[in-house]
Amino acid sequence: MFKDVSGVQPREQNLWPSVVVPKEQIDLQIERLIDVPMPENGRRATRIVHPCATAPGYGFAPGIDVTINVLKPGERTFSLRKNSNMVEICLSGTGVTTCNGVQTRASKWDVWNVPSMNVHSYFNDGKEPWVRLSYSNAPLLENLEIHYVEEFEGGIPPSDIGKVKKDEPAEAKVRARDLALREQITPEGAWLLGYEWLIDIDVIESKALHWPWAKVAEKLPSVEDIAKGYNGRRLFVLYNPATERRIGTTHSFFATISSSPPNNHHIPHRHSSAAMNYYLRGHGYSKVGTERMEWKAGDLILSAPGWAMHSHHSGDETTSALTIQDHPLQIAMESLIWQERINEPILNLGSQSGFESNRAQFVTA
Repeated sequence: MFKDVSGVQPREQNLWPSVVVPKEQIDLQIERLIDVPMPENGRRATRIVHPCATAPGYGFAPGIDVTINVLKPGERTFSLRKNSNMVEICLSGTGVTTCNGVQTRASKWDVWNVPSMNVHSYFNDGKEPWVRLSYSNAPLLENLEIHYVEEFEGGIPPSDIGKVKKDEPAEAKVRARDLALREQITPEGAWLLGYEWLIDIDVIESKALHWPWAKVAEKLPSVEDIAKGYNGRRLFVLYNPATERRIGTTHSFFATISSSPPNNHHIPHRHSSAAMNYYLRGHGYSKVGTERMEWKAGDLILSAPGWAMHSHHSGDETTSALTIQDHPLQIAMESLIWQERINEPILNLGSQSGFESNRAQFVTA
């Protein structure tokens, strides 16, 4: 099949509208999940689906899903292994996440990541329902028809049983790729590499990491207390070193925790990465395009569909949010365009030098 596109002009992008999911609706779903019989695999879950989403990629933003998960006391889930990655936050209760055999206890507002193809499961050893919010890139992989998922009991995937695990190469051992061609063929930097370079890539370990709220909260006053007139965002990135220059929490997403003082107003900006805010405390409103959207603690908002001009404004108390964006993925695709302030140019972050905030004005020697 062929389609002639000679002279065709670029189509206008169909931006999903912003949407606020109120705390009250989230709480109703949590109560509903508590009341349903426990499924065989232990997963009581509700995906929060944007009205514009279609099968197979039912997401809250294009390519990104958000799921409410509930485990009652004493319950545990089957193990999962999948090639999507996740950021998770504990909303209430406590529980234990096991990821590649390592156990991590999570309490309210703790954040952690689940790397791709890590065997993981959940156990509620507390006395209250354990509620967590999960963000993943599963809808993107579903649309690409490449989402690999295994669910099973125990710690060993059925597909691995009986298979011999490849030994780690000894330091002195010659790798097959060392014998393959690696040659620069133009002065500008074009190279040729042999096939072995495709199938034996240098490994940067992607670990399951945990950002306890108690430790993050200790640092938040330092960004809240920057003087008025600061034109950057008052937040910290929950940084995973495996993502290197892509500044992510996973290879798909960054997660940030903010702390904005009362009556703090952002300068409008935009970026191709989608942004979702879950408000931990405070209240305020966001301007997305010409629309004003009110929010409060416990609300989830698709706060910036890709490339929508937006700004956030806190009310009369300190405001904190967990923000998730597909920023690292976009840097890897060389598609992260960003306009920090409306009077500044559109830059391709990661491929061009980025923007400067006015932080230097507020730093004393």
